[in-house]
Amino acid sequence: MTTAVETVEVEVRELIRRSGLDPARDTHEVAELVRAAVSDYDERSLHGSMPLLGDVDAAVKSVLDVVAGFGPLQPYFDDPSVEEIWINAPSQVFVARHGVAELTSTVLTADGVRDLVERMLKTSGRRVDLSSPFVDAVLPDGSRLHVVIPDITREHWVVNIRKFVVRANHLDDLVRMGTLTQQASTFLQAAVASGLNVLVAGGTQAGKTTFLNCLASAIPGRERVVTCEEVFELKLPLRDVAAMQCRQPSLEGTGEVPLRRLVKEALRMRPSRIIVGEVRQAESLDLLIALNSGLPGMATLHANSAREAVTKMCTLPLLAGENVGSRFVVPTVASSIDLVVHVALEADGTRRVREIAALPGRVENEIVEIADLFSQRDGQLARGDGFPPHDDRFVRHGYDLATLLAPEPR
Repeated sequence: MTTAVETVEVEVRELIRRSGLDPARDTHEVAELVRAAVSDYDERSLHGSMPLLGDVDAAVKSVLDVVAGFGPLQPYFDDPSVEEIWINAPSQVFVARHGVAELTSTVLTADGVRDLVERMLKTSGRRVDLSSPFVDAVLPDGSRLHVVIPDITREHWVVNIRKFVVRANHLDDLVRMGTLTQQASTFLQAAVASGLNVLVAGGTQAGKTTFLNCLASAIPGRERVVTCEEVFELKLPLRDVAAMQCRQPSLEGTGEVPLRRLVKEALRMRPSRIIVGEVRQAESLDLLIALNSGLPGMATLHANSAREAVTKMCTLPLLAGENVGSRFVVPTVASSIDLVVHVALEADGTRRVREIAALPGRVENEIVEIADLFSQRDGQLARGDGFPPHDDRFVRHGYDLATLLAPEPR
């Protein structure tokens, strides 16, 4: 069957070339062409000496995967349980299912990896070469691609594909999945609707982007939201959204648009709220300035706890320049960030909220005060004894903060 399928692949590639179809764009036409080519070959093989195809449907799938999909990796794209795919070497292809990594039996070639990367980058307009050995891009299905090539890596192209697996669109979905409790969900929905500024912190693959998407579902529909990201990942279920992503420099080294520039431009776009996909560097200063001016917003940040997230937010803005000092940054963080949600990937692959902390706005000895709203106790997210700032905003939007945070009956 392999020889027969390879023969059909060659015929299909020639038909696509002659017809001028783009496999990435003309998916329906290419699929029809593949079905017709397989059917034609199957009929010819019955009356000649050519190898038989066997399972026609399997042959159609195999040919489509090669000419219009991502070849040997396509089954992992089609598998809804696979969250991430990565290649350390042609013979080392890994996947993560439900947060747990496993080595697959898929074996590629060095040329095959390069061909797959070129195919993935085709629709993004981005490139990877010696002058630009890293690349971030979004695939047509919303998956995020990251590639690093030698001599940054030791020998092989290293590829990471983070699939956009939609398992939750609303905070209530996260409650059903066991990520957080109903009381915490209700409180966060009220906090977002009331315009509090929220920072979502956690490690890699902890579910920060998914959580941010779910938080955004609580934004009132009348608001205009502007998002800033390295590459498009957020899928906000809102009516009025302006999404922006960064741009790589050209071959001449010009035209780069960093995240910091996007945050500045967002303020000129009449936002009711600003969302930054992930804060990593000096753009944190621009975000703080925007939040401090009264513009509600949200962002994600790599950190191992709520306290570490606050400390990091007090440090990152210092990268913006020597004229930026902690005497300005620390009180600005205390007054600009209202809530920190820390999410984590547990050892069994589940994702849970470990703590929700509030910043009352006070600073002592250059340390930002943190109040415990919810934290993990005996494996459960339990109510703490703290309260968030801006209780007047909750009242203005029709929420009773005391009811929202009332201790749960034992």
